[in-house]
Amino acid sequence: MMRVRLASEAAPGRAINEDAALHVGSLVGVFDGVTTPRDRDSGCVHGPAWYVQRLTSRLAQVAGEEAAAGLPELLAEAIERVRVDHDGRCDLDNPATPAATVCLLRPAQDQLDYLILSDCTLVVDQGDTVTVLTDPRFGIAVAELRREALALHGTELPAGRPTPGKYELTNQPHGYWTAAANPEAARQAVTGTLDLRGPRRVRRAALLTDGTSCAVDEYRLLDWRQLLDMLTEDGPHELIRRVREAENADPSRAGHFRYKRHDDATAALCIFEEHA
Repeated sequence: MMRVRLASEAAPGRAINEDAALHVGSLVGVFDGVTTPRDRDSGCVHGPAWYVQRLTSRLAQVAGEEAAAGLPELLAEAIERVRVDHDGRCDLDNPATPAATVCLLRPAQDQLDYLILSDCTLVVDQGDTVTVLTDPRFGIAVAELRREALALHGTELPAGRPTPGKYELTNQPHGYWTAAANPEAARQAVTGTLDLRGPRRVRRAALLTDGTSCAVDEYRLLDWRQLLDMLTEDGPHELIRRVREAENADPSRAGHFRYKRHDDATAALCIFEEHA
């Protein structure tokens, strides 16, 4: 048995949420739309909020039709259907085309399957151990670009400025992968299986966009087990409230590498009861 709690909230002052959360059948997911800089042409008449909502809708549809398919296959088919939804009006080969980071989780019998694409985070409670699972490729690619910029210009890029060259590494074998217009991204996701029975079984799992994982990995408000405890006791909305407090207390983002003061925030908590 799995119990699920979800929350997703737009950044303060923003009318549209570019994040989303999904719970359909046994499938749970969180999604973070990739914001395109204002001076960058995406080649698309749609935006990241449209893409995220369409992707979650299509994924729910595919999950209902192809229950036996693996998570990469479900996501690949959803991406393909959203590609058709663009209706030929957009340049989907543009590397800045609307995209989203993804974290999916689905129990099946005695196992728990997961998929992570780009900078979402999965936090898993296995009793004595809390395991944090991520897709490291985005962070590695951006760090390398920033090192190259430092070597070229002799100065660190200031916080708040997007990293030059990032889009040239999007959905490339030598870069990082994100859900956009190429279904191959789903097949390149970080995937795995965890136990739902036995001493190493998963008790709880949290799926986080970077707008909520920042409570631990940027603001150091609590550790990962404490984050799971907060989600269990107070719910995802309380985690988002705590993040907003930290954002408001740090208007200049001093000491934190964030492109913006506020971000959309999404969290899902799954609690599992051991099979008899």
